[in-house]
Amino acid sequence: MRAQRDHHASAGQRGGTSARWCSAAAVAAAALSLAAGAAPASAAAPAAAGYAVTASIPVGSDPGGVAVDPATGTVYVTNRDGTVSVIDAATRTVTASIPVGSDPGGVAVDPATGTVYVTNFASGTVSVIDAATRTVTATIPVGTSPIAEAVDPATGTVYVADEAGRSVSVIDEATRTVTATIPVPPIPFGMAVDPATGTVYVPDLGDHSVLVIDAATSTVTATIPVGGNPSAVAVDPAAGTVYVTNEMDYTVSVIDAATRTVTATIPVGNHPAGVAVDPAAGTVFVTNVGGNTVSVINAATSTVTATIPVGTAPFGVAVDPATHTAYVANSGDGTLTVISPPQTGPIVSGYRSALCVADSGDSAVNDTPVTIASCDGSPGQDWTVTGSGTLQVNGKCLDIYRDEKTSKAPVELWTCTGGTNQQWHLTSAGALVNPVSGKCLDDPRFSTTPGTRLELYTCNGGASQQWKIP
Repeated sequence: MRAQRDHHASAGQRGGTSARWCSAAAVAAAALSLAAGAAPASAAAPAAAGYAVTASIPVGSDPGGVAVDPATGTVYVTNRDGTVSVIDAATRTVTASIPVGSDPGGVAVDPATGTVYVTNFASGTVSVIDAATRTVTATIPVGTSPIAEAVDPATGTVYVADEAGRSVSVIDEATRTVTATIPVPPIPFGMAVDPATGTVYVPDLGDHSVLVIDAATSTVTATIPVGGNPSAVAVDPAAGTVYVTNEMDYTVSVIDAATRTVTATIPVGNHPAGVAVDPAAGTVFVTNVGGNTVSVINAATSTVTATIPVGTAPFGVAVDPATHTAYVANSGDGTLTVISPPQTGPIVSGYRSALCVADSGDSAVNDTPVTIASCDGSPGQDWTVTGSGTLQVNGKCLDIYRDEKTSKAPVELWTCTGGTNQQWHLTSAGALVNPVSGKCLDDPRFSTTPGTRLELYTCNGGASQQWKIP
């Protein structure tokens, strides 16, 4: 889910003030007050913690909303120019641009029916898109200023938050009609649904709370106080956890769905705007529109484990649960950032496919030699390639022995520090280069003897320096 655009001082990069500014005066005031003073402190985090930006895809003008259809590997992005960009996740290319209503914002997908729903803020409508034909097949009036929506595939229902209308519209997917309108306090902003419990969650900017709606009765059953200016919400149905971004506090509230209480408040980046959950990976992604970053949260510990630089003014974010890939709409520069998870598996010799890079003895002790060995699938050969450029196994990083930078310096395992001596860059030719030394990971004399220690050597393009990483 993503928050409304153009209500921060940082949004000035995009030019004039939209109609949304007036309807979100509370948010604007909060942003200006924060700009005048010191920003709230946020937790320090590693640079990438395994996740990496792997692509930046140009889309339309001022993109805001993002949704993923994991069944087809398709990403949908709403653009303020009145279009939806359709992206093939495999090729990372825009394959279509679909005209919708005026000022489209939120977007949601029902994979079961192959249908995409887009809220048109200035038109007061929802566009219904057939994913197969990539055409708008219906336009549903929903109120004054629809800002966000969520789909419950189990019941064939779409829920739409109307910011100015102070209501939630309930749409029947089969008939494409509004079957109920639920009055809510000002100002409803984001939207998420838990299909496991039939519960709808709506952040309310006006009351700094989250509204809980019983889908069966279409009534508000609870109001949960959270942080300042809650704007986006996401649900982990398996864990029974709800995540809410608080733009004024620079925090994320964690709500226990069963008890309807806040169990944790997590400091993130500057003006958190969008949030998405990857339940299988236990990861939460939060866009920080004022800091041009994405905070990655470990759901188990409720801590920020990564802060990833992305494009300008990131708003919407969505995760493909099949690939654990996150997609971020950067409103300020018209791009979609692709954030990929860490890759794990063996590092295989490029000249002898039966040989792998190994942790000698499957050890987690510092100074353990790194060797060539017969590939056997053991834990000591299960490497993680992180976005920060490290190669990790058994909780340790591939390092240069005593920081030596000369040819024939051996490599070893050491506690991960993030230092340049633990950075490795794969070249297009398949070499693993250590940039601080300018040398390559080398298998001395093309050895086939298990246990032969690997070392640094002047990069020469030879077969002994060819590697295939996960």
